[in-house]
Amino acid sequence: MTANWPQADLTDVERFRALAAGVSGAAVTERVLPADPEQVKTMLADFDVFSAIQADLVSVMVLDQDGDRVVLLAKGKQGRRARLTGQFRPGWCWLQSRFLIIGMAVTPEPGGGTRVALTGGVRVPGRGAIIPLRVRHESAKTLDRLEELLRL
Repeated sequence: MTANWPQADLTDVERFRALAAGVSGAAVTERVLPADPEQVKTMLADFDVFSAIQADLVSVMVLDQDGDRVVLLAKGKQGRRARLTGQFRPGWCWLQSRFLIIGMAVTPEPGGGTRVALTGGVRVPGRGAIIPLRVRHESAKTLDRLEELLRL
């Protein structure tokens, strides 16, 4: 008897905001880019592009993939490595390691363009929390790099 239950259709960015709201210290940074949503999704689904725009990543290597479930080995600029697990598909990413969270969502913007939402940062081990230092700053830099790549 679910006929009387209200239903809500959420975009990926709206779902992303709800997920990030459950992570202490997570700050969602959003920007509308003047690009086709499919172009943005395709770019962000490319692991080389994904690692190039992320603030501290040098490379990512796929260790395992089953549909949209992935296990990645990420290497940072200072040589640190992280084993990230989670969902990764065109327009959606939520990855966690013991010490990191990286998330993004993409949705078409009414009237044109593409809304991209990001969060991420250093994770507090054993808790669903991000240390809130520089989260918005690093996400803004990531969006700057994405916007630059879209212009090329």
